[in-house]
Amino acid sequence: MIKKKISIAMALMLVVLSACSQSEGNKVNTPSSSTEEETTHQTDESEQPSDPFGKYSETITLTYGKAVDPSDKSLPAGDTPEKNQYSRHILDNLNVDTKVIWQAASGTNYDQKVNLAISSSDLPDALVVKDTQLRKMVKSGQLEDLTDIFDKYASPAMKNFMAKTNGQSDKSVTFDGKMYAIPSIQVQSDGVHEMWIRKDWLDKLGLTPPKTIEELEKVAAAFVEQDPDGNGKKDTIGIAGQQNGGRLYTNFLESTNNTFGLDPIFGAFKSYPGFWLENESGDPVYGSILPETKEALGKLRDLYAKGLIDKEIGIRKSAYEPVTGGKAGIFFAPWWMGYGPLPDAIKNDPSANWQAYLLPLDADGQFNSRMGAPSTSFVVVRKGYEHPEAVIKMLNLLVRDEAKFDISVPVGYYPLRVPMSYTDESEYSAKALKEVLAGTKKPEDFTDPGYKLLAADIQNVKKVKKEPYDNMDIQHWDPQADTGTWSRIYSLLVGSSPLEQNYNKVYSVLYSQTKTMESRWSNLKKLEDETFMKIIMGAAPLDQFDKFVSDWKKQGGDKITEEVKAYNQ
Repeated sequence: MIKKKISIAMALMLVVLSACSQSEGNKVNTPSSSTEEETTHQTDESEQPSDPFGKYSETITLTYGKAVDPSDKSLPAGDTPEKNQYSRHILDNLNVDTKVIWQAASGTNYDQKVNLAISSSDLPDALVVKDTQLRKMVKSGQLEDLTDIFDKYASPAMKNFMAKTNGQSDKSVTFDGKMYAIPSIQVQSDGVHEMWIRKDWLDKLGLTPPKTIEELEKVAAAFVEQDPDGNGKKDTIGIAGQQNGGRLYTNFLESTNNTFGLDPIFGAFKSYPGFWLENESGDPVYGSILPETKEALGKLRDLYAKGLIDKEIGIRKSAYEPVTGGKAGIFFAPWWMGYGPLPDAIKNDPSANWQAYLLPLDADGQFNSRMGAPSTSFVVVRKGYEHPEAVIKMLNLLVRDEAKFDISVPVGYYPLRVPMSYTDESEYSAKALKEVLAGTKKPEDFTDPGYKLLAADIQNVKKVKKEPYDNMDIQHWDPQADTGTWSRIYSLLVGSSPLEQNYNKVYSVLYSQTKTMESRWSNLKKLEDETFMKIIMGAAPLDQFDKFVSDWKKQGGDKITEEVKAYNQ
């Protein structure tokens, strides 16, 4: 058995964001953030060098690379990923003209573009990168030192969010005493992957949400075999899975916002592949090589062989397609699915009643969830860029003004956006909304400006939520009244409400790389991904797991484990 490191101190280290971290596999457009009352000043930089919102006297240009979901149709006519309400807001308030020097599809394609820019030393002025890319750029001397610039220009609100992580976010971007990036500060619940299920299908077939793995198998079989969509064809999917380039489960380097992965099924076996755990002796061990993971893979292999998991798992071009097309009954994802894919799902079928649960449970009746790192994405600035403080100001502006934007357009279009929010933002907001709807609390009872979007949420909730206010079925909503507001409120009241329950929070011992990982981890991860998918899809026997463990150890795993042990001593 694995001894999990679960403590209040650790919980405070994990900060979330999300609401709409969407991804057809990995698309991330999360809506959380923070606030403070500050006024934009139009000043010359020489006069007010430390003004977090100082507007440049002359227009400056900032180039960046952009992740774009090609299927997203939310931009108004005439707007583009480069020119939209967010870029105009930056230009109007700061006099910074942001230009997209290249763009790529979210997820794997974007990472490939970033990696190419790093290897060729052909960087735009700024980029959003992940941990491994940040470390590579620091090592090659490609980044501007932001230590003094952050101290001078970061707004009090941004500094407050950093402080809330007890130094963890600062540590993630500090190398040899210098700060080389601005980290995301994420909502803790972005690491919790829930079961989203068609409750209307359950009701039609006389079923209830499946609490155990055994019940999950029965419900998935009914969804496949009993024609829940009523078209007379056997064309429905029990459990949807990740798309090509998606993740089967989160890992210590990409620990949040995994849409369509199968994390909760592994959790039901107390298996946490991709995470570093503590064994009974207090030593680190990699979750992917443990017996519990082999047991979970055996069950997934069985479910796939029975046709209960999407036969195109891992190869489907768009993981959203079965959900928006009304063909899937179950998928696993964070709380913010109201931002996507559910808007298109209910547009195509207004009776599609998607509800979220912390399921399935393990043999002891407990839901086990891995928890994400406090910072998983980072804004970096090219070494030599003339105005590195412009990036800090842009993020200050987002933190201050996010509540003012038209949220029907995903905030992911904000240039160089990384989320910043309180760790409990989504759960706190969901509880507050329910209390206001029930009449037990008044709007004026919620005054903490750190929950920036909450005041607008309370004001807008009755635009889209119909009576009875305690019934969250889709027929008691009015999505067409205001699509943007519905996305936000549905994500909170349906997606975040389950997070108020007690559940087992499992943290990784490590969320960054050791020295040997820099040269060995990509190959070890490839070995893991390929072996596990082959086992699940029946292309390799279950006992191939044992060979994987042996190969993993020989090819650097044992050495890396020793480094992880030393790292935590």
